[in-house]
Parts: sequence; structure tokens; C-alpha cells
Amino acid sequence: MTTQKHDFATAPVLIEELPATPRLSLRVRAERRASLAAALGIDLPARIGDRAAGDGREALCLGPDEWLILAADAAPLADAAAATRAQTPHSLTEITDREITLRLSGPQVLDLLATCCPRDIAALAEGRGCRTVFDSATVTLWRDGPDRFRMDIWRSFFPHVLNLIAQAQTELKAGL
Repeated sequence: MTTQKHDFATAPVLIEELPATPRLSLRVRAERRASLAAALGIDLPARIGDRAAGDGREALCLGPDEWLILAADAAPLADAAAATRAQTPHSLTEITDREITLRLSGPQVLDLLATCCPRDIAALAEGRGCRTVFDSATVTLWRDGPDRFRMDIWRSFFPHVLNLIAQAQTELKAGL
């Protein structure tokens, strides 16, 4: 699958729609986190906003008992989780089709995000992530570099968010 680039010619921020990546929502109590992480073979960071990556997998801690996991192949994780459910109660749900991911990059990406996001995005350290809102849509932001982010958007809010981004791009180009 190829990356879809939206037509933002000469835009201050490059916006790319990324191919779907298998993603899972994991809920497990803090005292069972380490045990389940070992069974899954993936680090589950304990601090909200921390990320861990390795072996084609990436985990973002969204809450004290919640992680978003991206994996090249979700089946081995689902199998390992099912094998441990009796000893380590948890919830692991595939949510791949729920969201669309955009990559936003460029020298004005912080300005673009600030147009509709109440968080201080500049304070989000590289390699961290967060759940936030973009206007009225809940999104997940992953900061991959100083001027590079991924934004996960629920499919039903995608047209709305894309329209807001287009408006912000217009304003940034005009110097508003």
C-alpha cells in the first residue's frame, strides 16, 4: 500500500495519509502490566505519554492502565494475550479500522497543530505521544521528530479534521 499525499501544494506542512497499520487497544491493571508485557514480548511503558518500540511493534501509554499498540503483525500478540488471559486478566481489542493516520511534517507543523489543539504541542518531547483534541475530534499525536508528527484520527472525524488542516494551511501560507 502506498502513502497517500493530500494536495497541499507549496504548503508549509507536508500532510501524508499513511497506510493502515494493525493497532490494538490494551487495558490491563498496573500490577499485571509487567507480566503481560513479558508474555507479549513488548515493553509497556508505565508513564503516560511514554513510548516503546522494537521488533516491528510500538506501544504508547495513554493512561494508567491503557496502551495503544502498533504491530506489523497483530496475530502473535493476540495469540499470546489469549494464552495468558486466565492468569493475567486484560482486554486486548483490535482497532485497526477505527482510525486513519496522517504524518504531518515541516517547519510550520507546530503552528498548524496550534490552530486547533489546546495543548502546548511544542512541550511534547520527541519520542512521546498523547491523546488530545483537534477542534472537537479526539486524536492521538505521536512526536517522531522536531518537526514530524503522526496524528491518529477516528475515521468518522477524518473529513472534519482534514478540512481544518486545509484551512490552517491556507492561513499559514497567507501569513495570518
